[in-house]
This record gives sequence, structure tokens and C-alpha cells, in this order.
Amino acid sequence: MKKEHNRYREEEALEKEKSDNEEMIKEQVEETTDDGELEKIKSQYLRTLADFENFKKRTNEERIKERKYAHQSLFEQMITVLDIFDKAVNTNTEDNTLKNYLYGFKMINDNLKQILESEGVKKIVSLGTSFDPKYHHAIETDWDETKDENIVTAEMQTGYMYKDRLLRPSLVKVNQKTKGNEENE
Repeated sequence: MKKEHNRYREEEALEKEKSDNEEMIKEQVEETTDDGELEKIKSQYLRTLADFENFKKRTNEERIKERKYAHQSLFEQMITVLDIFDKAVNTNTEDNTLKNYLYGFKMINDNLKQILESEGVKKIVSLGTSFDPKYHHAIETDWDETKDENIVTAEMQTGYMYKDRLLRPSLVKVNQKTKGNEENE
């Protein structure tokens, strides 16, 4: 059976260790009469106290981050499925029965998108924007003189953000002048 990590028990153990250290230091202070030794014990006590305070702050910050981004892995998996579902409901067909089914599925798809957006998952708008390596992965370059350089001309896969973190970068085609493009002109 795998033993799970428990921060609360770890904090309890550290608090017990802290109180044990304090008692030990108090005993040492009572036993000592030398001022140099007393200063050494006081500095050791202060360092231990500072280490414990730093530990408490760090664990509190980690706990806040874990709560804020608790659903990130779920959303990473869902956006892939949502993209496939989106492509399926946007297919064109002449069959009226299938159109009615697709209309119902499109409503479900839109509801799923609204739920994800309300939880902080947002699409990255790429088309026509300047290429940003933080949010885009360029998988292809092309050259069009009518557009500015380093502008995204096509999006192969939509990227998503979760709150202020990148879930998945956009796979894009970038307008960029290269040697191959110059020779073709």
C-alpha cells in the first residue's frame, strides 16, 4: 500500500520538533553560565525559529497554489475532447435528421464551453495577432507581402489558458520572410 504524503502531519511533527528544540535550548541556557555559549544557543534558537516560520509561509503559499490550480490536469484532458467534439458538431450534412442531432449536440458543446470559461479556461486568440512564443508554437512559415512580418496567418490547433497559466499553446502558421520564400519570388 502506497503511503500518501500528508502536510498536516508533517506540520504537526515540525511543531513538535520546534517545541522539543525550545525545551532543549531552555535546559541548555539554565545549565550554562558562559556568555559566549549563551549567545551561541540564542542564535541557534533564533535560526530554528526563523526556519520554522519560513516553512509555514512556504507551505501556505503551496497550499494556495494547489487550490487555485487544482483542476488544471482535468481541463488539459477536456480541451482535447472538446476540440474533437467541436469538429464533429460543425460538420455539414444534407440529412435533416442528422442536422437535428447535430443541433442538439452543438447546444451541449456550447454549454461545455461556457462551463469551462466560467472556471477560467479561455481560448487564445491567435489569428491575425503578432507571434508570441509564450502562447504560440510555429509549425510552419509562409510569406505574404500584404501582411506584416511575424503575424499569425493560420491556426492549426487552438491554444488555451487556465487562469494565468498556459494549458496548451496554439499551433500556428507565421508570416515570415525566409530564404525559401525569397527564392520563390
